[in-house]
Amino acid sequence: MELREIKKFNTNIFSLFDDRWAVLTAGTGDSFNGMTISWGSLGTLWGMPPRGKPVATVYVRPDRFTFEFLQKSADFTISFFPENLRKIHNVFGRKSGRDTDKIAAAGIHVRDSSRGVIYEEADLTLVCRRLYASQFDISAIPADIREQFYGDNNPHYVFIGEIQDIIEK
Repeated sequence: MELREIKKFNTNIFSLFDDRWAVLTAGTGDSFNGMTISWGSLGTLWGMPPRGKPVATVYVRPDRFTFEFLQKSADFTISFFPENLRKIHNVFGRKSGRDTDKIAAAGIHVRDSSRGVIYEEADLTLVCRRLYASQFDISAIPADIREQFYGDNNPHYVFIGEIQDIIEK
């Protein structure tokens, strides 16, 4: 999808992640994993207007199985599903791909995995090329947030991907 067409994409980004959640997936072919996410953002980065890169930003803890795939993969997808399939988040958010076939358990299908995994049932998929990854600096996070979200746990990694395509049904 060309930059001009990506700019035509119109959605309530706060509702998209907050209310709908998504499945973040990395890897290709037979070697991939996905997980439910509700933290994310969309915007423009690294370029002078009007040529900035359209980006999606996601946040993943390093102990998640999907993290391993994100570190190795050049691409990732962010897939949103219709409300009647919200139950898939019970699988993708609570089960580990280390010991569960999430695709079979959720009853969904992979349509394409040549550019990152695209699910047949998703009504919106952002196909992203990874541009950047780094872990939050725990000392730079305000104490109240650090205590609420991290305690003794490792902080999230930030993954920024350039949106290469938007697939809408």
